Amino acid sequence: QVQLVESGGGLAPTGGSLRLSCGFSGYAFRSYSMGWFRQTPGSEREFVAAMKGSSSSTYYANSVKGRFTMSRDNAKNTVYLQMNSLKPEDTAIYYCAADRQLRTSSLGLSSQYDDWGQGTQVTVSS
Repeated sequence: QVQLVESGGGLAPTGGSLRLSCGFSGYAFRSYSMGWFRQTPGSEREFVAAMKGSSSSTYYANSVKGRFTMSRDNAKNTVYLQMNSLKPEDTAIYYCAADRQLRTSSLGLSSQYDDWGQGTQVTVSS
């Protein structure tokens, strides 16, 4: 059974930075595709970034490309989301998600992930 625990959220000023972490408990972390999504009240869960376990390639939503960087440390069973040049519209609850061996075309679809963390709040002040 997979458990995901996010940390690192908080309050940041516009233009500031935060680094989110997601700890993975379970087996075969390297085989899991990992994703970051975010959600604001009354909105659908939105794709932010994702990467496969078998590749270092990362995929980003256009809204965060060039500002956010996703990485993973397979030795620590952890994925990270480095968020720079934060904007007020980045304010949301950020969720970490995992699933085994997703196709590239599915990485941005929240419905394709089986396992989710509890979320961490990110608030960017204007």
